Amino acid sequence: MLVELKRDIRLLSDSVKAPVAQRFFKTGKGQYGEGDIFLGLVVPKQRTLAKKYRALEFKGIESLLHSSIHEYRLIALFILIDQYKRNDEKKKFFDFYIKNIKYINNWDLVDLSAPNILGDYLLNKNKKILLKLVKSNNLWERRIAIISTYTFIRHNQFNETLKLARKLLKDDHDLIHKAVGWMLREVGNKDQKVEKSFLNKYYQVMPRTMLRYAIEKFNKKQRSFYMKK
Repeated sequence: MLVELKRDIRLLSDSVKAPVAQRFFKTGKGQYGEGDIFLGLVVPKQRTLAKKYRALEFKGIESLLHSSIHEYRLIALFILIDQYKRNDEKKKFFDFYIKNIKYINNWDLVDLSAPNILGDYLLNKNKKILLKLVKSNNLWERRIAIISTYTFIRHNQFNETLKLARKLLKDDHDLIHKAVGWMLREVGNKDQKVEKSFLNKYYQVMPRTMLRYAIEKFNKKQRSFYMKK
């Protein structure tokens, strides 16, 4: 099945779109996506392939995840999420995810998978692993930690998001600033009082990008207030 999937991926690849994706996902030397290889396969086609090969075994999924080809890793995660949702043995998927976490190493891979597997699994469980991830030297593990809380937010659970956001206030990476701001905005979409309470304590020390993302849905007067440090 793995051989057939790789064949189909190659057949649908696009040499014109590939370099565009390479630039968009910052794959140049010294950039966050350095070394990532793109075949130019658009996401809807990747989803279609993931559905076609949804029965792929863990060994095959792991093989795809370990590839330097971005589409292989994204399709692997689409399949993993689908299997997670249809399977009652959630822990084995959680364990598999953690075992292979270093291969979930670009922002789209993180944003797709973290809430749907890690966040969902931890929803009503001990979340101490997120505190470990948020302290990691690895950019993607920190982003996984905060983005996982999107699932909690959807269930009106905000404490973990706010706790991790506080720990990331001094993070030096723009992709973390954007992720934290996004999650704070989602908290505000559920309960703006909770978000404002957080902002009132920390807006003066928040990175500007984080703050701009967090207040994006506020009215002009509110945005002006928070942007005046």
